[in-house]
Amino acid sequence: MFQRLGIVAATAAVAVVGGGSAAVAAPDTESTAGTAPSASAGPRIVTDVAHRGASGYAPENTLAAIDEANEHNATTAEVDVQRSSDGALVVIHDTTLERTTDVEEVYPDRDPYDVADFTLGELRELDAGSWFDGEYADEPIPTLEEVLDRMDQNGLNLLLEIKSPSLYPGIESDIADTIRDNPQWLAPGGGEAHRLVIQSFDWESVERSSDELPQIPHGLLGEVPEDEIADYAAWADQINPNHTGLDADYVDAVHDAGLEVFPYTLNDAESMRSVIGMGADGIISDYPDIAREVIEDEDASRLPRSLP
Repeated sequence: MFQRLGIVAATAAVAVVGGGSAAVAAPDTESTAGTAPSASAGPRIVTDVAHRGASGYAPENTLAAIDEANEHNATTAEVDVQRSSDGALVVIHDTTLERTTDVEEVYPDRDPYDVADFTLGELRELDAGSWFDGEYADEPIPTLEEVLDRMDQNGLNLLLEIKSPSLYPGIESDIADTIRDNPQWLAPGGGEAHRLVIQSFDWESVERSSDELPQIPHGLLGEVPEDEIADYAAWADQINPNHTGLDADYVDAVHDAGLEVFPYTLNDAESMRSVIGMGADGIISDYPDIAREVIEDEDASRLPRSLP
């Protein structure tokens, strides 16, 4: 059976397909964290993840995108975390501000517009919504605390990406402190599933974060060479590659090491069905409602895949 823990999955937001995973579970009525079933106890659960919030419907990494994820019945939302010049953890994808804000208008003389060069107060002066649609004018860049609160209010689980941690020495510790200050995001160990997974393309950062929060599952973004997967299994819980080039043999290799696979970013039903057929444990998409529909439409009666 799988050795690791992943995101707890709301009953209405996932469907079961052939196979079993100890990494996701439906919460009971008393708690947000449920007990993960063994691989032999039932079929595999596939989880939908709203990429940067429901970024197909609202400006990415904003509270509006989190609300849209909720409106589209997502189970989980993924967001990106960086740090302002005065130490605030802020939710934004790019390490520069031009693409998703009006920074060039507000601060015309501050080029190159790195997130790390602006205080939280300065970032709060920016419009992070109008680039997507005028309906979202003046949508602010949120803090991690605000996102945690909104996701908690909406009953969403969280896939948290540490973005470009080499630019922010010590950010893993800052994130851990914030999570500890919000203990609803800390689920106990002992075989129970979690509401939170932390991931990054910087695998050394993921290991540092795992050292800070060993009770929280952690994911490696990108494709770990197949002959190195076992080396990461002592502290990693997921390998989350780009869906292009993914195949069933690689998914099986990840599963054989006791880890999960949540490929990114799939926005069409055909690709989603393909990775589910390969055995993927989750789907990261800008359109979580499409992911939910595909997951729920998949044949729940097909035979379980073999597990070690």
